[in-house]
Amino acid sequence: MNPKRVRFMDTILRDAHQSLIATRMTTAQMEPILEVLDDCGFESLEVWGGATFDSCLRFLNEDPWERLRIIRKHVKKTKLQMLLRGQNLLGYKHYSDDVVEEFVRLSIKNGIDVIRVFDALNDLRNIETSMKSIKKYGGEAQCCICYTISDVHTDQYYVELVKKMEQMGADSIAIKDMAGILTPHNASKLTKAIKAVTKLPLEIHTHATSGISEMTYLKAVEAGADIIDTALSPFSGGTSQPATESLMIALEEMGYETGLNLQKINEAVAYFQNVKQEFVDNGLFNPKVMDIEPKTLIYQVPGGMLSNLLKQLKDAKKENLFKEVLEEIPRVRKEMGYPPLVTPMSQMVGTQAVMNVISGERYKMVPKEIKDYVGGLYGQAPAPLDSDIVKIVNGDNTIITARPADLLAPQLDQFRKELKDLAMSEEDVLSYGLFPAVALPFLKKKHDPFYDVVEQIVEVIL
Repeated sequence: MNPKRVRFMDTILRDAHQSLIATRMTTAQMEPILEVLDDCGFESLEVWGGATFDSCLRFLNEDPWERLRIIRKHVKKTKLQMLLRGQNLLGYKHYSDDVVEEFVRLSIKNGIDVIRVFDALNDLRNIETSMKSIKKYGGEAQCCICYTISDVHTDQYYVELVKKMEQMGADSIAIKDMAGILTPHNASKLTKAIKAVTKLPLEIHTHATSGISEMTYLKAVEAGADIIDTALSPFSGGTSQPATESLMIALEEMGYETGLNLQKINEAVAYFQNVKQEFVDNGLFNPKVMDIEPKTLIYQVPGGMLSNLLKQLKDAKKENLFKEVLEEIPRVRKEMGYPPLVTPMSQMVGTQAVMNVISGERYKMVPKEIKDYVGGLYGQAPAPLDSDIVKIVNGDNTIITARPADLLAPQLDQFRKELKDLAMSEEDVLSYGLFPAVALPFLKKKHDPFYDVVEQIVEVIL
C-alpha cells in the first residue's frame, strides 16, 4: 500500500504575518526569498486576501496588485492562493455582482490560482457570484466552511453544506477554524463525515491560539484530510498557524509523504528569522500574540476577539465587567441565530455584548451593523433569530429574505466616475471601490509624489 500524501499550504506571506504583526511584512521583505519558497514543495502559498489589501494601501504605501504580480513573477511552480469573503470581497459589506466578478477576474489575471471563498454566515447565496466568476475565468474554486460550535452546527449541518458546495462547482473544500476551537476529536469526526460524501480534496485551517492545533491536524490527517495550513516557524504559533517544519517531520516519521524539501525550507526559515527580528526590534511584534489562550475553547471566542473586548472595556473603565461580557456573548450569539464568530460577525456580536453589559439594559443600545444584520442585509443566519430581540431591534421594519446582493445596483461605473482620471487601470478602480478612504490618497500620490508635501509642511509648522 502506497503511503498517503499530505500536502501543505504555507501561510507565511499572508495569514501568518497578518496574525502576528498586523500584516506589516512588505513586498521588499518577501521578494528575495520567493524563488526559494517556490522550491519548497508546497501545494500552494497563501499570498493575498484578508487584510493584505488594506494594509498595503493604508500602512505600507504599496499597490497590492503590484505585490501579487511580483510574487507571480518569481513563483513559477507553486500555486498562489488567496482568501475571499464572498460578496464582501476583502471588506465588511456586500458589493454588487459586477464588482465581485471584476475583482475575481483581475485576481486571476494578476496571478492567483486558488481562491478560497467563504461567507461569514455560511449562507451559500453570498458566494454564488464569486464561484461563477472563479470558474468563468479559469481559477480553482475552494469552497470554505466557517467552523463554529452551536446547537445547529452539527457534523450533518456541515455535510449538507459540502454537498451543496460540490453542486456549485467546488474544486476543493476547506474547513476554516478561525478561532482555534476545532478540537482533535471533532476534527476527526468531521473529516470522516465530509470524506464520506465527497471525493473532493479537503483542506484544514486552524490557529494555534488554544494550544491544540498540532493534535487537531494529526487527527484530521489520520481521518483523511488531504491538505493542512501551516506557517514557517519564525511566524508560526500563537495566533498564527502551527510550524511547517515540525508537522512535516512528525508526519514523515509516521509514514506520510509530504513532498517537502527540508533543505529549502530551512533556507527560507533562516531568512524569515531575520525578517522577524526586524519586527521585534521595531516593536511591531508584540510577544502577547504568542500567548496560549485555553479560554478560547471554553468561551468559543477567537483570541483576537478576547483582546478587543478587553480593550473596549478598558476604554470605558469597566474592566471589572469582563467576565460578565464573556458570559453575555453566548446569549447574544444564540439570539442572533448562532452566527460563526468570524469577521465581521465576531466584532458585531462582541460589541453588542459589551453594550448590553455596560448599559445595564440589554439591547438598549444597538449598533447599525446589528440592525442591518437583523434586517437580513448580511444574509440568512444559521438558525432563527430570537423573535423578541428582532422586535426590539427591528421594530415593524420589513426583514429582507432575498439574497442581499440582489438589492444592489451595479457599482463599477460609479467607481470609475468618482475616480475620474486618477484611475490608471481597472485594478485602481477596484482598489478605490473597496477602500476609498485609503486608496484615494494612495492613487493621488501615485500620480504626483509631491501632492501632499504642502500638507506635511503645514503640519510641521503647526
